Amino acid sequence: MLQPTRSKYRKAHKGRIHGNASRCNYLNYGAFGLKALSPDRVISKQIEAARVALTRYMKRQGRVWTRVFPNIPVSKKPTEVRMGKGKGSPEFWACRVKPGRILFEVDGVSEEVAKIALYKASAKLPIKTKFIKRI
Repeated sequence: MLQPTRSKYRKAHKGRIHGNASRCNYLNYGAFGLKALSPDRVISKQIEAARVALTRYMKRQGRVWTRVFPNIPVSKKPTEVRMGKGKGSPEFWACRVKPGRILFEVDGVSEEVAKIALYKASAKLPIKTKFIKRI
């Protein structure tokens, strides 16, 4: 699973996801892509599950680019723990995704194969997405 090798701070604030994506909002590498339509945090497990579903359907033909990386540590307190006593320890890594961001790019396969593969990948993600192609 994806996670940074080092981070400046061990714990991060939750924060809010406002506005639309200003970076990674155009296809740069592949001919087809998966674009986010709603804001949410995408966990590293979800990114990996989507990537596996994508490459499995494409039968390892073509090329896949992952345009998101989980760099935000998400902390969690154990179950049945009373209030107070500080913040919980980091449990997993997530990526804040804004609407308009490209999540995955695909090239080297036909449009039909790419469309179905990206649809299968989108089923593993917690956000609404849409299939896009280079014009």
